[in-house]
Amino acid sequence: MWRRLLGLCLAALALAGCAVNPVTGERELSLVGEDWERQIGEENYGPMRQAQGGEYVLDPGLVDYVQDVGQRVAAEADRDLPYEFTVLNNSVPNAWALPGGKIAVNRGLLTEMDSEAELAAVLGHEVVHAAARHGAQRQSQQVLLQGAVMAGGLAVGAATERQEYTAVALMAGGVGAQLISARYSREAEREADRYGMIYMDRAGYDPEAAVELQQTFVRISEERGGGGGFAQGLFASHPPSPERVENNRRMLRELGSGGEWGRQRYQEQIATIERLEPAYAAYDEGREALRNGDVDTARNKAREALEMESGEAIFHALLGDVRATDGDMKAAEEAYGNALARDDGWFYHHLRRGMMREQLGNAAGAREDLRRSLELLPTADAHYYLGNAERQLGNRQEAVRHYRAAAQSDSEAGRRARQALADMGATGGK
Repeated sequence: MWRRLLGLCLAALALAGCAVNPVTGERELSLVGEDWERQIGEENYGPMRQAQGGEYVLDPGLVDYVQDVGQRVAAEADRDLPYEFTVLNNSVPNAWALPGGKIAVNRGLLTEMDSEAELAAVLGHEVVHAAARHGAQRQSQQVLLQGAVMAGGLAVGAATERQEYTAVALMAGGVGAQLISARYSREAEREADRYGMIYMDRAGYDPEAAVELQQTFVRISEERGGGGGFAQGLFASHPPSPERVENNRRMLRELGSGGEWGRQRYQEQIATIERLEPAYAAYDEGREALRNGDVDTARNKAREALEMESGEAIFHALLGDVRATDGDMKAAEEAYGNALARDDGWFYHHLRRGMMREQLGNAAGAREDLRRSLELLPTADAHYYLGNAERQLGNRQEAVRHYRAAAQSDSEAGRRARQALADMGATGGK
């Protein structure tokens, strides 16, 4: 009887949850509305940018350029959304789109392309994912997979409306991370490839660039076995294939070649990140060495990167992490301060300096840094160390509040927070 009820509920949801794809004009399953898309985009764009490396601030002109190309392509989309584009300070070759038109491209992907037309192809592809509601489709499928939970809710209240399906989806937590890391369906990728070429063609770019770009990705995938950073980036969510290349060729025959490539303009715009590729490579190697416990290599790589570019904040942060690992908290605090002087918009720099200040006994300074870190991206570490700072300042109630927030995590910070609560006798009430 229960299974029959579940089947009837899922069937009712599927019948009630149809919507027209704004790009293709076809009717598709949709259990979440446009309000959900805009809300998810607005709520998750900031945290996801923080979690993916923060904004690239060393070359504001490059960011403006990518935004201009993105808006030029988005102006040709079949759906009017508040499209936004940004560049993230991340070496992994990747680009992603959240529902509602919030799009990001990593620094590491920009150096893998050689023309503005190829950039337009990448951004056009991501614009289609947002315009065609691919994130909403994927979330609708997740809601159906969680049908047992929803069926229970429907059995209690038969008057449930589609807005409440949105609430079910949001309750899952981490929906932004799920949406940018999960693979799109083959059909969604075909749509994004096809209409992305149409959009770039309308914007005046040569759609042949989309064919060349896919050929390049297939070659890289074959040569590196999908590795070299692509395995955890673009290839994870947008796997290349000869089929996609052939589909793009067919689309090119429909559209015809011709239009801008913008090779020289593109090379001029990415000149800074191309020049600094060795520095970012040293930084990435230093990060990997530190994760593996090789502090000497990490120290050398941090200094190597800083010798090439002292204006890059993350290089100073790596040196701070090395000094913190060495136990020199004062030197680490100074390094994080140097990072903040160059980029105060990334949570990590505030978090790490706040942690150093708390351990150095500067509770007031730690509180200031850690509060700012939490504003940018809530983390268990920030809550735990802020709990310590508030405890040092005699603010028991605030300390308990932050420890409880940290205690929800399975991380080391969560374990320490649970121990702190037990020591304070605060595992139950205040």
